[in-house]
Amino acid sequence: MYRSVQIILLNLLFCTACFASEPEKQEQSEGNGSMPNIVWLVAEDMSPVIPSFGDSTIITPNISRLASEGVRFTNVFSVSGVCSPSRAALATGMYPTRIGATHMRNSGLAKFLPEGIFPYEALPPAEVKMHSEYLRRIGYYCTNNPKEDYQFKKTLTAWDESSSNAHWRNKGPGQPFFAIFNFNVCHESRIWVKAEDSLWVDANLEVPIPPYLPNNDVGKRDVRRMYSNVLEMDHQVGEILKQLEEDGYLDNTIIVWYSDHGGPLPRQKRLLYESGLKVPMIIRYPDQKGAGEIDDRLISFIDFKPTLLSMAGIEPPEYLDGRAFAGEFESPEKRKYIHGAADRFDERVDRIRAVRDRQYKYLRNFIPDQGYYLALAYREQMAVMKELLRMRDQGELDEYQSQWFRESKPEEELFDTYKDPYELNNLALDPAYKVKLEELREECDRWMAETNDMGLIPELEYIQSIWPGGVQPQTIAPEIEKTEQGYRITCKTEGASIGYQILSGKETAGKTWQVYTGPLELGRKEKLVAVAHRIGYKPSARVPME
Repeated sequence: MYRSVQIILLNLLFCTACFASEPEKQEQSEGNGSMPNIVWLVAEDMSPVIPSFGDSTIITPNISRLASEGVRFTNVFSVSGVCSPSRAALATGMYPTRIGATHMRNSGLAKFLPEGIFPYEALPPAEVKMHSEYLRRIGYYCTNNPKEDYQFKKTLTAWDESSSNAHWRNKGPGQPFFAIFNFNVCHESRIWVKAEDSLWVDANLEVPIPPYLPNNDVGKRDVRRMYSNVLEMDHQVGEILKQLEEDGYLDNTIIVWYSDHGGPLPRQKRLLYESGLKVPMIIRYPDQKGAGEIDDRLISFIDFKPTLLSMAGIEPPEYLDGRAFAGEFESPEKRKYIHGAADRFDERVDRIRAVRDRQYKYLRNFIPDQGYYLALAYREQMAVMKELLRMRDQGELDEYQSQWFRESKPEEELFDTYKDPYELNNLALDPAYKVKLEELREECDRWMAETNDMGLIPELEYIQSIWPGGVQPQTIAPEIEKTEQGYRITCKTEGASIGYQILSGKETAGKTWQVYTGPLELGRKEKLVAVAHRIGYKPSARVPME
């Protein structure tokens, strides 16, 4: 079963990314040297509502342990207030608006899409590869458990395993690993799905209610459920930490814990306010380097992929929009701005862009004659959402709660996030902030132009540009030829990744494809099968060795 590991190491001899000899790689195994083990622990739909980030409502022993043994990052932001565009950025290191992945969710069920829009996959430029593939190319065992949701189907070469059973424990001996674990328990849907479940917090716990939510029994109940779900997530994080300790990996593994975007409640998820974009992040380094420190640099989700590669000793490719904030190739330049976008959410369409510096947030609303609140059938399953609508209809909303339900919104908004953390006081028309408004406005223009913002293109027009006639392109089948150096595999589809399996006797191809990096040597009774796959395309047909 470990034949694939041997082949990977053989291929490294032919790969320009190779930076160590075979004996050196053995010394680096098990997460030592320049190939550390890396684990991403990903909470869903969660703002910084834990003690490590200033909220003492609940006690989270496992995350607090990570914080005491690691570095807390206090200015980390998603590129979107919802999961699919955010995960597209994490996987590609590019803004969703640049790669046509800005609409939530482009591959979703047809009943949740606007009329005329059908499920499709975003199509990034040809050179784009998923984050994990780079690590697999140098010998990492890469697993995802289990959420994908990238706005395109994972390439066949992305993971050694992506499933609810994926785990580093399935790797080969001596092989470094990159493992992602996603914690769904604090997802928006768990507010109503778990509404009748037992709470992990005291049923009478006093919880803070944001001013835009109803401070009554309904509001308190759903906020209490949110905190309860966070506690349950903390317990699940503890289980992974326990497994790392049991396997002897805790102190030679980089552990990154974060949330995929902001909170799950109304006026949080999907929006570009702090409550939708700002997330907590902790990194625990081997030997607890930097334990207890706080890092307040501005960090965007598009910085995660280059940082992951940098941590693994891989120089990030030039096409990435982000920059490494840690590792061998850490950028000396600090980020000055954070950028975000909101477009279609399920069946409802809006278009908002955000720019934030350390203190101020600028929002540009492209559909100002439409209010902020969008009637989404999915969200309206939540009790507090139903309560807000009841209060609206009964005229019971106060000045802050009613802001979200305005029938229109200003073309521009500016907020002081230090003085006004809930972003309730728009400063865009205040002459005292004219210079800051112009600065962030110009930065928004620059960013949208530089990234060729595809959210400005009507969605159906974009789909037709990548799927002419509504037909998804397919990756051309690879070709296998025998050369003096070994079996060489090529594909004529620009940017396609090539996967292969080496089979013995009557063995048939399985689910896991190794990443082809150079000519392959085969044993006398071995045979080769190959496949090719470009992001956004259908995978090719499988090609057996003639």
